Amino acid sequence: MEYEGKDSVVESLLTKYRERSKKGIKKYGTSLDRKDLELAHWCTHLQEELMDASLYLEKIQLLLKNTSTEFIDEGDML
Repeated sequence: MEYEGKDSVVESLLTKYRERSKKGIKKYGTSLDRKDLELAHWCTHLQEELMDASLYLEKIQLLLKNTSTEFIDEGDML
């Protein structure tokens, strides 16, 4: 089935991916099609990005906890 682009959320994310790709190519002079990295290097890049993501999530949770009395406690999520 071919995607018809009727989902504004999907379209918004696709636009962001395209812009991020352009920015990365401009900054690093290459795309993810590069062939100079081995699998271990890609794993390291992914691990570093996920570590950053967990830090951002922790910051967001702290902000929410400090600004909302309805913040879900970690124990409530299990």
